[in-house]
Amino acid sequence: MNTDRILRTRTSRLLLALPAAVIAFSLAACSAPARPSVDDLSSGIQKIAGDAGTGDVFTDAIADCMAKELLDSKISDGDLDNIAAGKDAVSKDGQDLIEKELGDAVTKCASAE
Repeated sequence: MNTDRILRTRTSRLLLALPAAVIAFSLAACSAPARPSVDDLSSGIQKIAGDAGTGDVFTDAIADCMAKELLDSKISDGDLDNIAAGKDAVSKDGQDLIEKELGDAVTKCASAE
């Protein structure tokens, strides 16, 4: 049995598998961010409201309700991440959708309180 040939075959297989593993890992690293949690989104809503001077209007219950409504909407993960981080910056494409969803959420959640 030629051990040199067996070693080269195993090495070749390993080297052929390496690029596939690297590609799979890089694609996973570039995947879209996951939607934030209700708690994170609620905190971000309260921070944005506080920065705007309306923080006393948004109780924990209202902010949690709004967070749930926004998570169930078609707002992008990236825009939700920005809101969860307390940033008032959203994508240009999502601005109209966010304004509509926020309006609906405020109406629903404020009346439920």
